[in-house]
Amino acid sequence: MMFKQYLQVTKPGIIFGNLISVIGGFLLASKGSIDYPLFIYTLVGVSLVVASGCVFNNYIDRDIDRKMERTKNRVLVKGLISPSVSLVYATLLGIAGFMLLWFGANPLACWLGVMGFVVYVGVYSLYMKRHSVYGTLIGSLSGAAPPVIGYCAVTGDFDSGAAILLAIFSLWQMPHSYAIAIFRFKDYQAANIPVLPVVKGISVAKNHITLYIIAFAVATLMLTLGGYAGYKYLVVAAAVSVWWLGMALRGYKVEDDKVWARKLFGFSIIAITALSIMMSVDFMVPNSQNLLTYVW
Repeated sequence: MMFKQYLQVTKPGIIFGNLISVIGGFLLASKGSIDYPLFIYTLVGVSLVVASGCVFNNYIDRDIDRKMERTKNRVLVKGLISPSVSLVYATLLGIAGFMLLWFGANPLACWLGVMGFVVYVGVYSLYMKRHSVYGTLIGSLSGAAPPVIGYCAVTGDFDSGAAILLAIFSLWQMPHSYAIAIFRFKDYQAANIPVLPVVKGISVAKNHITLYIIAFAVATLMLTLGGYAGYKYLVVAAAVSVWWLGMALRGYKVEDDKVWARKLFGFSIIAITALSIMMSVDFMVPNSQNLLTYVW
């Protein structure tokens, strides 16, 4: 029974979602020649770091989690694990994860993990989430760290491919998070969390969602233009972006914002999973021509 609670507090759903993006970044950079031990070290290392961040987040948020319908049954809120034990647990998970990334992958992968972790736990959870409408924006950077770690575990270098991945996944987080804030509007209001839909209103949030999806669409195309991913990826990326944008635009005429936001959120997960899979299988081999050279 205790095992279940120790697992729940790490937010397995979030770990799983992040692993899909780590695999996408890793296989994109591997270009077909996969170093399996490195692959395992990277996946387990990132999983442990994400788990650690989630436990710290649960510890920090236990007061506001009490006020929200979605989170009121969390392990720490119900006192199933004591706060002090959760801190020790989170620390051990983090140390193990960072050591695996440092020794199993490379120092760059580890430092990217540290940066994502510090942004999520230190900047977002401890301060921005409660005090600023820009909390989501800051949090999106930490959410985009895993695919970049996967990519840099292979390359050992933060190149333009890594920067494009950071942009794609950061921009994806924004409509995804705002959609949650719309269909969980009352929760965020009750807990006094200043997310954009609560502070500026749902119609402003809809405008932001639309703009971020357009920016996301442009960022996804850059992987092919930069010579990192192929045309099959490009077709899927374009289709996913157009469909997602269409859903966002339909939001201007819907009767029920919550139902619409839930659908938009659901599709955001399909979208990022499809992109991660396509970049895994449709990478460009090094000698292939960079499409930008044709354009110029």
